[in-house]
Amino acid sequence: MPKIRVMEYFSTCNGLPVHISDTKKGDKTIILLHGYLETLYVWEEFTALLSKEMRVVAIDLPGHGLTGSSEVNTMKYCADVVASVMDKLEIKSAFIAGHSMGGYVALEAVKNYPERFEGLIMINSSPFPDSPEKREEREREISVIKENKLQMVVRTSIPKIFAPANRIKFEEKILEIKETAEVHDPEGIIACIRGMMQREDNREFLKNLSLPKLIFLGKHDVYISEEKAQEIETLAGKESVMFYENAGHCAFIEEASSCSQKIIEFIKGK
Repeated sequence: MPKIRVMEYFSTCNGLPVHISDTKKGDKTIILLHGYLETLYVWEEFTALLSKEMRVVAIDLPGHGLTGSSEVNTMKYCADVVASVMDKLEIKSAFIAGHSMGGYVALEAVKNYPERFEGLIMINSSPFPDSPEKREEREREISVIKENKLQMVVRTSIPKIFAPANRIKFEEKILEIKETAEVHDPEGIIACIRGMMQREDNREFLKNLSLPKLIFLGKHDVYISEEKAQEIETLAGKESVMFYENAGHCAFIEEASSCSQKIIEFIKGK
């Protein structure tokens, strides 16, 4: 596959230095938002697949990679940063796609800036708020990170986003995600955990959202159970959901060809 030319630069957006990658070319634009502990580099191969058909913009979300951080990176705050990036790049409207935590931000962006988006794509993400048990788990994770053990969190968390059967196949990608996670500022990651803990219940919003939407889910997703996946399908409508039998929590990598093609068809059809 020929290498796609991608520009990388920084811009101050919503008062924050933001790391941006941008293919610059295409009639339609898609904004890609990575998940927890990832960076914009997680999208490299996916960008190559999409950029033949559209302009692809990705950013390091607040608290991640080379982007700055607020004290608490709420999903609303991150969505404001996304809107500011669009202003700086003079993007009037775009499709927005988010993986996991990035999906929470994408949902919040669509909620707060409905006129800016042509479609919502959520990849292994959900509209649910944290359960009390999940909040307790996040508090424990914060405690571990405060003990200067972010790398321990990274080493244990990243392999789990892939289906067990895919972990050897994607061994190099897992290693790459772990290595790029070394640039994270622990305080920025804690600010994101706090932000995820504060997010709202968006089930009714997703159910009533008239904007075109596309949701990817995986059978072996350790974070979204089959029961939760069925509820998402009910809320969003079966026609909006792609369910992969062989994927875990990372469909855009585990099923990259199918996932990218579905997104291209989705965007071309709008």
